[in-house]
Amino acid sequence: MTDKSGAPRPLDWLLFLGAPVFFSSNLVFGRGITGDIGPFITAFLRWAGATLIILPFIWGDRRACYAFVRHHPVLWLSLGILGMGICGGFVYWALTLTTASNATLIYTTSSLFIILFQWLFQGRSLVMREILGMLVAFAGVTAIVLKGDPDALRHLTFSIGDFGILIAAIAFALYSMLLRNPAARDLAPLSLFGLLAASGAIVLFPPAVIEFFAGAPLPDSTSDWMKLAGIIVFASLAAFYCFQHAVRVFGPAKAGVTLYLMPPVSIVLAVVFLGETFEPYHAAGILLVTGGVVLATAPVRRPAKTA
Repeated sequence: MTDKSGAPRPLDWLLFLGAPVFFSSNLVFGRGITGDIGPFITAFLRWAGATLIILPFIWGDRRACYAFVRHHPVLWLSLGILGMGICGGFVYWALTLTTASNATLIYTTSSLFIILFQWLFQGRSLVMREILGMLVAFAGVTAIVLKGDPDALRHLTFSIGDFGILIAAIAFALYSMLLRNPAARDLAPLSLFGLLAASGAIVLFPPAVIEFFAGAPLPDSTSDWMKLAGIIVFASLAAFYCFQHAVRVFGPAKAGVTLYLMPPVSIVLAVVFLGETFEPYHAAGILLVTGGVVLATAPVRRPAKTA
């Protein structure tokens, strides 16, 4: 997708910028559907729908997919629980108790948890730049939770929804680390995505059934089905395609920057489509969280070796 000179084309840049928009749409669609459909029912329908759409790719690579599921069932289901279960139904539940703006800003810290877990469990060394970035980003989360009021520390009360999003951020960090497993990396990208979507649908089916018998609302209007379609097409399939394309054209490091663009994009989407109010502490959170994550995860330029 590059021209003869090797430079990215305008379409490449359009898809690059589309990734954070589509990723952010998940929280916005999820917030908009809150109360209309049960959160775990929503997540189950999301990943079941994505599985059906991408099923031809699974079938085309069925031998490799079958071998992966047969030889690595724990890894397969763990990825489904972390990436689609906790980061799916659990997030939609948390969105009933917090705003899409808060959720996106807190969720961005998942990149920082990846660094922390690699240090704790994989012997990765930390540098001062990364530690400083983590502190700056968590300062941004604190500004959001306290709603920009330092006096709130004296009578601090956290929203359970904010805690739920923080748990999802940790789960996504673990999910990202498990994706580096050689068994997962050996599969073709679309085949792996289809298997993970199927795993997510499987692990979300029991809580969705429990929600159904508990009387949780089901999609019963054109609006409900349109929102579900938006989650499946935009927040799942389009987001994945744009991000994978960005990795191929720009490389993993530069493609990762698209995730850092999620907070400002999500704030704009929440204000435009959900009628949420943009507060000054949102601006502070955007600057601190985004700046901290970029500082902690930006690649270090190494000086070129000389003869």
